[in-house]
Amino acid sequence: MTTRTGAPHMAVLRTVTLVGAVLLSGLGAGLFYSYACSVMPGLARVDDRVFVETMQRINTAILNGWFMLSFLGALVLIAAAGLLQWRGGGNRTALLWIVAAAVLYLAMLVITGAVNVPLNDRLAAAGDPRTLADPAAVRAAFEDTWVRWNLVRAVTSTAAFGCLIGALTRAA
Repeated sequence: MTTRTGAPHMAVLRTVTLVGAVLLSGLGAGLFYSYACSVMPGLARVDDRVFVETMQRINTAILNGWFMLSFLGALVLIAAAGLLQWRGGGNRTALLWIVAAAVLYLAMLVITGAVNVPLNDRLAAAGDPRTLADPAAVRAAFEDTWVRWNLVRAVTSTAAFGCLIGALTRAA
């Protein structure tokens, strides 16, 4: 038996994919939010060498499979959810919410690749914080710009998460 939205198994696949996109995008939004409201304000209170060393260590530690699964996996699931809504006879209003989420999530990825990652790379290239001649200059070249653009990432990824919730409520 088929319904207006396609075969029952297609409806389940659409829902599971969309729920996965919601969950993974929510993890990313929460990460950027956490940096914005706790990690970076906390680091703002430490001296320059501690700041540089801590951010270097965080930037190394975050490059792991679990982070990459949520960070890139969210985009894969958003795209898959959109494709399944479009090709699988799903709700067109839900599709519009998914498209909005994809645009917002892509904006976050572009910001990350164009601003935050290059700043992280320059911070790493500064070398061992214990031997820096001017850790204050290294910090100054990094902190304000990184914090400002992380806030933009928090907003765009949270908006993408919200759009996916909107899609999920309309797809049901």
